[in-house]
Amino acid sequence: MIQTINSVFKAQQTHKYTLRNSNATQRINKLNALKSSIEAHEKEIYSALQSDLRKSEFESAITEVVFIYSEIDFAIKNLSNWMRPVKVGKTITALTAKNRIYYEPKGVCLIISPWNYPFQLMMAPLISAIAAGNCAILKPSELSSETSSIICRIIEKCFDESEVCCFEGDASISTHLLSLPFDHIFFTGSTAVGKIVMEAAAKNLTSLTLELGGKSPTLIDETANLDTAASKIAWGKLTNAGQTCIAPDYILIHESLEQAFIEKYKAAVHKMFYTESGTLNLNSYAKIINKRHFDRIEGLITDAVDKGASTPYGGKADESTQTIMPTILTGIPENANIMKEEIFGPVLPVIPYKTIEEAISLINKMDKPLALYIFSQDKKQVQQVIKNTSAGGTCVNDVLIHISNPKLPFGGVNGSGLGSCHGQYGFKTFSHERAVVFQSKLEMSNLIYPPYEKKGWVLKWLKKLM
Repeated sequence: MIQTINSVFKAQQTHKYTLRNSNATQRINKLNALKSSIEAHEKEIYSALQSDLRKSEFESAITEVVFIYSEIDFAIKNLSNWMRPVKVGKTITALTAKNRIYYEPKGVCLIISPWNYPFQLMMAPLISAIAAGNCAILKPSELSSETSSIICRIIEKCFDESEVCCFEGDASISTHLLSLPFDHIFFTGSTAVGKIVMEAAAKNLTSLTLELGGKSPTLIDETANLDTAASKIAWGKLTNAGQTCIAPDYILIHESLEQAFIEKYKAAVHKMFYTESGTLNLNSYAKIINKRHFDRIEGLITDAVDKGASTPYGGKADESTQTIMPTILTGIPENANIMKEEIFGPVLPVIPYKTIEEAISLINKMDKPLALYIFSQDKKQVQQVIKNTSAGGTCVNDVLIHISNPKLPFGGVNGSGLGSCHGQYGFKTFSHERAVVFQSKLEMSNLIYPPYEKKGWVLKWLKKLM
């Protein structure tokens, strides 16, 4: 395998010089070929996601496959405009020169994707890499092995390995790939592994994008519509059984609304994820990816309860189906592990606050999150929260939906990520913005050349013009 990887990497290093001269039509044809290959394997994708995560076909379509069709269509529609050189203004010292920004492909890119949205989170950056004119090597997660396999088959059908190639395997394959001098690395996964990727990239001075995660807070103030908030949070928290990097991680709620919210959340969860007979609907509710993660989430619940927290809802689990029931935790002590790490599961801590300043302080005690959600009808208070916190992205009176708009940048800040993706932001991520100046014959730059004697007037003139 290592020898094959090295051979493919070498071939792509050669082929990248051909791709850098590809035009919009050629790149659009590649995106169309990718879309056609996905369409031809659509049923297999749904089957793989069902096997790996017990995702329903509808959930898989909305959050993975249709999402990617939309990304491809948006790139195809806008690629010609994205590729055009951008005109920028002149400077005093180069009044007659033309200034442009050219978008050139970075070259050979490595894309490492996670297991929680294994199809979407591989294909989205690949679309951007192709649109920008790059070669790419893909490493999907071995934990979602069925989906990884179908991704590699899709790629094999529509790309030569000298352009795009997919490698399955365990962490040793990722380790070897990270040792190679790629022109760009795009990694989606945990903050802990993101640090390892960043360290590896530094050895080759490789630019990189990190899509990580963290504890995304949801703030509900005293003016919020609780019915709407409970319904949206239940959907956003429990989609994919909470295994979503931008899922609401914990709730900060005005103390006067805590009990009412818990009851409305329970009702919303039952409406969406339980049958009429009161049993959890496993046709709509995903499983935890594997036993290790199942045990980790169970451990977080046990630790919190042992330290004094209560479970007014849920708290049960079924190891035979790797299912953790929707759970609420209250009365959580500060030293509980669940408030120190990303939950990545269907457990919702609910924390009351007295003042908005107290809530903001609690948010800022944590690392900067990938997402922040605010439920409020008070515009002034909403702005107060936005201006006094930091997050990769924010939704007001909704959750998750910002990721679906390719006109918005998606990415984290500090511990929750580095760089942006989707739409033109993804295109720019996989491009180098090259500054190009076309000097005119009627140029005046020689005025600043030495010798400098008797050129005091030049400085005075420049200062007046600036």
